[in-house]
Amino acid sequence: MAISVNTVYSTVLLLLNKEQRGYMTPTEFNSIATQVQLEIFEKYSQDLNQQLRVEQTDADYANRIASVTEKMAVFKALGVGVFNADAGSTPVRPYFTLPIDLYKLGTVAWANGISSFPTEVEELTANAFYNIQKSDLTAPSESYPVYLYENSRLYVSPATVDATPVGGLSVNYLRIPNPPRWNFVVGGLGQYTFIDPTAATNPSQDFELMSSEQTTVILKILFYAGLVIEDPTVIQVAAQQVQSQEVNKKS
Repeated sequence: MAISVNTVYSTVLLLLNKEQRGYMTPTEFNSIATQVQLEIFEKYSQDLNQQLRVEQTDADYANRIASVTEKMAVFKALGVGVFNADAGSTPVRPYFTLPIDLYKLGTVAWANGISSFPTEVEELTANAFYNIQKSDLTAPSESYPVYLYENSRLYVSPATVDATPVGGLSVNYLRIPNPPRWNFVVGGLGQYTFIDPTAATNPSQDFELMSSEQTTVILKILFYAGLVIEDPTVIQVAAQQVQSQEVNKKS
């Protein structure tokens, strides 16, 4: 379940105004909320890597690897590579472009027409990609295709993969989160009226993080809000609470 952008903004305003410490405009909130969501999202890979090195419990709801994987699941996507012949370059280096919302590339697969299941394409370093093709014994084949990932492009070998029909090269990837947005219309008294995310026109966008992240989201936004309103007390309290949250996650 996603986190309501209206709930977060209302809570942040309530906490800021509790002692008349200041106000955060919707524009300021949207910019900070986008940054906070990205920070939390980008940390998932680090958290998963850390938990993979730690012994886990089999108890329900207590396995931290499963917990981090679940948080990342909403951002997992399946897309296709789009072939580009790159005829204008010298030498010609055909490549596949990837989805524009790609954050981190996962598995690449090729629908080779040989079987009902696609063939996984193995990633190689630049050195290995070029050297492996110099010998007939090690050259990539339809049964063992390889790719080089550079500059957001996939260079795939053998060349028969390039002739794949549109959609024949599929990619599993983590996508970039959609920016949260508290959208509004201005009422007759100059007040901001929230537009629901389900509205047909100019809808708001909820956070795409799981609801278990709501406290962290609010604390991090308050930390940045302290910078905006130049209140060191808000910064200090929010930073302490965020640090406490991180310690509890790791302990």
